[in-house]
Amino acid sequence: MNGAVLEVEGLVKLYGGRAAVEGLSFSASPGDILGLVGPNGAGKTTTMRTIAGVFPPSEGTVRVAGHDLRREPLEAKRRLALVPDDPSLFANLTVEEHLEFTAQVYGVADWRPRADGMLRDLELTDRADSPASDLSRGMRQKVAIACAFLHAPSLLMLDEPLTGLDPRGIRTLYDLLRRRAAEGAAVVVSSHLLGQIEGLCTRFLILRAGRRLFLGTKEEIRAQLPALRDDASLEEIFFRATEGGALGGDGAAAAPAATEASAAPEPPPPRDPDRDAAP
Repeated sequence: MNGAVLEVEGLVKLYGGRAAVEGLSFSASPGDILGLVGPNGAGKTTTMRTIAGVFPPSEGTVRVAGHDLRREPLEAKRRLALVPDDPSLFANLTVEEHLEFTAQVYGVADWRPRADGMLRDLELTDRADSPASDLSRGMRQKVAIACAFLHAPSLLMLDEPLTGLDPRGIRTLYDLLRRRAAEGAAVVVSSHLLGQIEGLCTRFLILRAGRRLFLGTKEEIRAQLPALRDDASLEEIFFRATEGGALGGDGAAAAPAATEASAAPEPPPPRDPDRDAAP
């Protein structure tokens, strides 16, 4: 894992004695765009929030840009950004004030030209003075994305970021993510829209019941799954990977398949608007 931006080793997160994440290990290097996929209740959101320090890990180690999340929480968090699945903005702050607040939190001295660029890229310039309470779901998503990019994090994590975005917004987000990865950041994207992220991500981490099933490129994962066509889509790989009896990335037999309808839901995270906000 040397040189990795994100290093996760033996991560466990318990809720009332039940493991939402169990023994998870993986890494993400500069330039990676890692797709985090799995059925409902697989532990995707819990994994991201634990890495971001929103939830304390029950066991295991998380390092961000070489900084241990337990021993150096501030240094680790300064180098990451998380866009949650439902960003909670400050209702009375304007779009520009959200960016200014984020700049103050992260100590971004040259924030205004960077903010202007983000507003332009995300088509928010004409809404800079609008309070968050007046914004649509998609525009609130864009504000959270702009805030996440503002301090140029080494690790950028986005949980279901496509929700509420129109096709142009999705294309813009993909361009921004590719640009940030090319600059040396690692990106982790969680989404149920497999067809949408298939062409974006360089590697995929498939989870089920809080455990890693497969990790690698689409071709590497497909090679581990029998009876799949050479041109099988990510969706086909996903369904085959989460069937009972499939072999996981560690060679262990996978547990019985958890479908979208039958998978146990992740326990709802405690709502804390101040911590869930993009800054």
